[in-house]
This record gives sequence, C-alpha cells and structure tokens, in this order.
Amino acid sequence: MKIALLGYGKMGQIIERFALERGHEIVLKISIDNREDLTTSNLRKADVAIDFSSPDAAISNIYACFEANLPVVVGTTGWYGQLQEVKNECLSRNNSLLYGSNFSIGVNLFFHINKITARLMNNFPAYEVQVEEIHHTQKLDSPSGTAMTLAEGIIDNLDRKSEWVNELVGTPFEDVVKKEQLLIESHRIENIPGTHTVVYSSEVDEIELKHTAHNRSGFALGAIVAAEWLERKQGFYNVTDMFDFK
Repeated sequence: MKIALLGYGKMGQIIERFALERGHEIVLKISIDNREDLTTSNLRKADVAIDFSSPDAAISNIYACFEANLPVVVGTTGWYGQLQEVKNECLSRNNSLLYGSNFSIGVNLFFHINKITARLMNNFPAYEVQVEEIHHTQKLDSPSGTAMTLAEGIIDNLDRKSEWVNELVGTPFEDVVKKEQLLIESHRIENIPGTHTVVYSSEVDEIELKHTAHNRSGFALGAIVAAEWLERKQGFYNVTDMFDFK
C-alpha cells in the first residue's frame, strides 16, 4: 500500500518503520511543520491514511481525507465529542474510516475480558469498581481513549453504573463520585507508554484486571494491520470490528 502519515511524531515514526518492514510505501508525511502539504492532490497519491496527530488536528485531517476519497485509520483520541457528526459525513459521502482508542491486539483482548467481567459482577453488588490509567506526561487528553473504552464497556454491562467521571491526579478534583458513577483515575508520569487497570474492591478482597504496554510498538503494528484491513472497504468502523470474539 501507499500510505499517508498524518502526524509524524514518535508514533508516526514507529508506524513508518513497521510499514516499511511489511513492504508498504510512505508517500506523504504531515507534521506541524508542513501542514500546507495536506492537500487533496497529495492525499490522492496514497491508498490509505493513518492519523496519529493531535485532538486539534484530527477533525480537519479526517475531512481532508474525505475530500480526497481516501480511507483513513484514526488512532488519535480526544475528538470523540464529534464522533456522530463525523460518522454521518463519512456514510453520506461513501467514505471509509476506522477509529479506535487502541489498536494493540492485547488491549482489544483486554476490552473483551473487561466486558465479560462486568457482566459477571452484576451478581455481586458488594464489589465497587473503578478504572485507573497511567500515561507519559506528553499525552494531551485525559482520560485516555483506552480508559474511556474500558469505562463504556463496564457501563454497558454493569447495571449499577450509568456514567463515568474523570480525576486527573495532581489537579483540583472537588466532585463527589456518586454511587452510579464510575471513576476513571488518570495519572501522568514520565516514560510510561500506557498502563490500564480495572479494580473491583469489596471489604474482603480485591480483583485487578491490568494491561501494561512495554512500548508503543503494539499500537503501531496494530495501526498498520488496521490500514490493511480497511484499504478496500467502505463504511465507518471501530477497531473492535477487526476482532471476532463470538
């Protein structure tokens, strides 16, 4: 495939390495220094785009891909407040987009285990639950998209939780977490690629489900696999659509 990389920071560079190893070609690299090269004609040189930019740039990048009729894989998070609007635009124009909070195979297995555990916990109301996430200090959004996906997986399957709230540790947090709310506790620590933990606590014991990323390679390789999967498809997809857990 000919790939356009939208966002050429640390993740973009790792994605480039995996893409080349798998026999693909990078025909466009867009960073904060060359935004003027994000043109329809340049995008049309590619077969697919992969976006790991920033929450502020993601929406304009997506619409530029739609204009060029270019399938786009979006690994950037922090723009999901406009998700429905983007979906409507994608479908009305017969474009192709796949988004996800995390493209790691291990994390997607973790998402599945999380949903099953939440379903089981409907039978055991003595357990309180919360989500904890730790990321490097350069991460711009809070909570992480992965933490939100975990929280939504719990809310969809655990009757006693109806919404999540976020506390970024080290910043003022004056909310009282209500019984029906699920707390996502976010930490920002140097050189942590990403650690996510779901904790079920009772008076007598505690259960932890935990995923620890050792580096960013799993995210990058997953993004390339997602691009390969999307290349000849039309529609609006979540990364979970790539995995069949039935």
